[in-house]
Amino acid sequence: MNVQVKTNGGIQTMEAATRLLSDRKIFLEGDITSESALEFVKQYMFLYSEDPELPIDILINSPGGEIDSGLIIYDIIQDSKVELNLYCIGRAYSMAAVLFCSGAKGHRFMLNHSKLMLHEPLLGGKVGGSSSSIKSIADSLIDNKNKLNAIIAKHTGKAIEEVEEATSYDHYYNVEESIAFGLCDEMVGFSRVLG
Repeated sequence: MNVQVKTNGGIQTMEAATRLLSDRKIFLEGDITSESALEFVKQYMFLYSEDPELPIDILINSPGGEIDSGLIIYDIIQDSKVELNLYCIGRAYSMAAVLFCSGAKGHRFMLNHSKLMLHEPLLGGKVGGSSSSIKSIADSLIDNKNKLNAIIAKHTGKAIEEVEEATSYDHYYNVEESIAFGLCDEMVGFSRVLG
């Protein structure tokens, strides 16, 4: 989508995403893949190089996706020297929920009708091969499950046993439940997202 923006040189047409990036807003939308993680890295680096002092808003509306790709984004969120405000503006499921809850306390916001969903890592695609290969895949799934549960426990303050129970099936959280579980800090209106 293109928008028209008034500049010193007159009216200029640009993509809406470019205009919003200039307002220091990064969108994490759709599936989390290696491509979307790389796009996130590029946008973060650009905004950091522009001004390492000004906060960045991350707006999430995602069904989740690849764990390894999500952990790239997680590492950036954890190591950011810039203040990051995370907003769930629809849904943050699976890996997207892990990323959302990993924001700094006091900086994780949800719109009134947004939802989070936690669950165990899923096995995607067809599984085939030798029994050793299948065992290796199962071991990797269990390792990822333990890693993600530890991340959720760290950022919610919940005991690992409580997190394991919550992720043992698709567990959906509305705003109030998200706040109670320590996944979110506050419900906000969309005017807060606009800044």
